[in-house]
Amino acid sequence: MTTALGTPAPDFAMECDDGKTALADYKGKPLVLYFYPKDDTSGCTSEAKAFRDAMAEYQAAGVEILGVSKDSVASHAKFRTKHELPFRLGSDPDGAVCEAYGVWKKKSMYGREYMGIERSTFLIDKDGVLRAEWRKVKVTGHAEAVLKAAKGL
Repeated sequence: MTTALGTPAPDFAMECDDGKTALADYKGKPLVLYFYPKDDTSGCTSEAKAFRDAMAEYQAAGVEILGVSKDSVASHAKFRTKHELPFRLGSDPDGAVCEAYGVWKKKSMYGREYMGIERSTFLIDKDGVLRAEWRKVKVTGHAEAVLKAAKGL
């Protein structure tokens, strides 16, 4: 599936390390929905810490953050505690949310092809409309770029 700017964001419901969450839970406030490959890997940790370090600015702008990977709820809880992440992490073990947002892609590393999450971020406005997306994210400067876009909503 693909997403289109200006259309309703694909609905979702999933388990988090602190309970369940769904797109409807964020109605009335902007949401940064970011997808990452795996808890506690170097790039994913750097990305999570960048969002964490900018959290006060996100909160001041009234913006929520939700990270999503296929890792288990238990893995998310450890990752979140270890790095003091102040936002929720959603577990998508069957890949339904990844598929809905079109981030489950064929990847290759060292000549081996496999399926995995393409690091991607979506900015959803307070009415549940997709306003911006970043695909094939490079971590450096990403949290700041997303914050700038979120402040423009």
